[in-house]
Amino acid sequence: MRIIALGGAGDMGSHAVRDLAKQDEVEELMIADYNEEAARKLAQELGPRCKSMKVDANNPTELAKAIEGYDVATSAIGPFYKYEYKVARGAVDAGVSYVSICDDYDAAEAVFTLDKEAKKKKITVLTGLGWTPGLSNVLARKGADRLDEVDEIAVAWGGSASDSEGYAVILHVIHIFTGFVPSFQNGRMKQVPAGTDRERIVFPEPVGEIYVYHLGHPEPVTIPRFIDAKTVTLKGGLSEEELNQICIWINKLHLSSTTAAKDRLGKLVKFLAPVLFQLGKPENPCSAIRVDITGKKGGKRTRIVYGAADHMNNITGLPLAIGALMMGQGKIKAKGVQAPEGCVDPDFFLSELGERGVKVYEGAHFENLIN
Repeated sequence: MRIIALGGAGDMGSHAVRDLAKQDEVEELMIADYNEEAARKLAQELGPRCKSMKVDANNPTELAKAIEGYDVATSAIGPFYKYEYKVARGAVDAGVSYVSICDDYDAAEAVFTLDKEAKKKKITVLTGLGWTPGLSNVLARKGADRLDEVDEIAVAWGGSASDSEGYAVILHVIHIFTGFVPSFQNGRMKQVPAGTDRERIVFPEPVGEIYVYHLGHPEPVTIPRFIDAKTVTLKGGLSEEELNQICIWINKLHLSSTTAAKDRLGKLVKFLAPVLFQLGKPENPCSAIRVDITGKKGGKRTRIVYGAADHMNNITGLPLAIGALMMGQGKIKAKGVQAPEGCVDPDFFLSELGERGVKVYEGAHFENLIN
């Protein structure tokens, strides 16, 4: 199996690359990154099966040429509202199946416009197989399959800002707290103000209880395409409530309303991160997910709750590696543009995740380990 890992030298991509480099079936692993030096050093560290190259996601011809000939292309190039469509477009042009950790709702919407072309080339474009989306979608599918009818799927995530301080993550947080974001409610897609409808949610330890808000993520965009549910919502929040409030006020003051404004703000936040990320910093910075699936089973109203907590690079990078391996092994058969809930076998995926140390629990008190 030959894999090209786009953005493979970054925070999340490098974690996927390290896992892929351990797999005997991966004969060649190309670490392709704009940071050529970081890619080269990582390839040298991981051994002779790993190679490196520089790639510019803003150059479509170069991108497609780099991807050509590989069995699978993975992408961790963020922020995804800037790059997901460009990179997925490159994979389609190259005729190579693709999997990413795209976590921006507008980027996911854009990628679905490539569906016909991907099907024509008989390839799979799997967008959003990371933490959230990714693990969240797989758990939504697992819970939905246990019910006769699905009324609501409520996805929530929480985590510390200091669990990942990468520039792309900073831009992502600014983006999802900006403007109006999609929420699928009562059978219709609605646009709701980001940073509203605050709710206190319990996550697995060590994250525990934190406040979450409506934020812009792909789950409400993709899950209704593959699961017949009346309502699909996404809420998220940082463990550091002070930082949530800063993001909300940035939005209210329209300081992040354009891509250029987000760039300027992101650079400022990155510069101030050593101070900002100390505000309300938890003792053990971590990231968590919770998925509540509500519906009917045997005529009775039933609620299934799943949860997981781990460091962001683990809970995001490892799903990307598992997805790439599943794709290369032929375990993901659906063609065209897909999301995890439409093509990933939950039990196999969760088993692989458990073997890598990421534990998933069932029950509102997260007492039952399921993998």
